[in-house]
Amino acid sequence: MPSPTLEEYLETIYKLSQDGIVKPAQIAESAGVSGPTVTATLKRLEQQGLIERTGTDVFLTEAGIVAALGIVRRHRVAERFLVDILGLDWEAAHEDACFLEHAMSERVLVALEEYLDNPDVCPHGHPIPTADGLMAAQTVGHSLADGRIGERAKVIRVAEHPLLLGYLGGKGLKPGAMVEVVDRDGIGGVLVLDVDGAAVTVTMGVAREVIVEPSDIGSNDIGQGDSQ
Repeated sequence: MPSPTLEEYLETIYKLSQDGIVKPAQIAESAGVSGPTVTATLKRLEQQGLIERTGTDVFLTEAGIVAALGIVRRHRVAERFLVDILGLDWEAAHEDACFLEHAMSERVLVALEEYLDNPDVCPHGHPIPTADGLMAAQTVGHSLADGRIGERAKVIRVAEHPLLLGYLGGKGLKPGAMVEVVDRDGIGGVLVLDVDGAAVTVTMGVAREVIVEPSDIGSNDIGQGDSQ
């Protein structure tokens, strides 16, 4: 079984791979470590048959994918328990889940899933892998940054970036929240929102990390310009 450090790398590589080919520099930035440290750790993963490298491209092997999905499953179930049952905020839950994912046995994991009534997604809206290693397709939506004035939508998931979780939670931008784009400042790069009745302002950069599903699009359909 991989060490906690190797498990963290597998989880990072898996998540990065959802957006394309993974490079060592991306791993270093995501993990907050130096390039030489990444190189040494990737060599260990390769020796254990968990990754393959072609030039600077990093790929999970079949065994690596199975291991990575197991880690993702434990992490997301742990977050679900910490948030839903213990009432921890997103930031704290993510931090503690990073520890629990390495210590949780399959027996405890299955018991937790049953206790939580087998949740499909984590608190941030991302699918939880099944015991068979299957990952459900994510609900199709669009970035909140692409919303138009008057558009009402439901938040379906947010990025799992640790530094953003507390901020998004504080703004009420959680899965299930109803959001309406009230105004947008194209020059300043700011969105003014109504989030479940509360006035909220976020930058376009933050809005890109929030995926929504339109529920009642007004006269300004997506794709039509309304820059102000």
